[in-house]
Amino acid sequence: MMIHEITKKVGKNKQARRVGRGHGSGWGKTSSRGHKGAGQRAGSGSQQHPLYEGGQIQYFRRIPKRGFNNSVFRKYFNIVNVSSLEERFESGADVSGDALVKVGLVHDLKLPIKILGEGELTKKLNVTAAKFSSGAVKKIEAAGGTCTVA
Repeated sequence: MMIHEITKKVGKNKQARRVGRGHGSGWGKTSSRGHKGAGQRAGSGSQQHPLYEGGQIQYFRRIPKRGFNNSVFRKYFNIVNVSSLEERFESGADVSGDALVKVGLVHDLKLPIKILGEGELTKKLNVTAAKFSSGAVKKIEAAGGTCTVA
């Protein structure tokens, strides 16, 4: 069926195939499921585990596990660079989480904010954030501003 052959009479959805309705239908006996095994049983469908390998030990269970992974303890931050503060704020402004959301540098305050020292800063800003890089602190204080850890 081609896209130009679809009419209201024909309809856009095919009728479901009814299997297991005798030999004459062409879908009788095993109804295209084959003989024995999990795929032949009711409820197997396509809900097989994505890592299932037909009874063979899964790959992740075959390889050795060694070492330590620190990703569980990783801390995530909303990152804001000093150059972004230079572009978006006037001299003497108070920069906090709400102000960063208002100007569009941060989408939401679910994560803590970290200020990094990428770029130059010439404006005096009073910045409040959860964390600062050492370069950011130097640049903000050199411009006459203050860094407050909240």
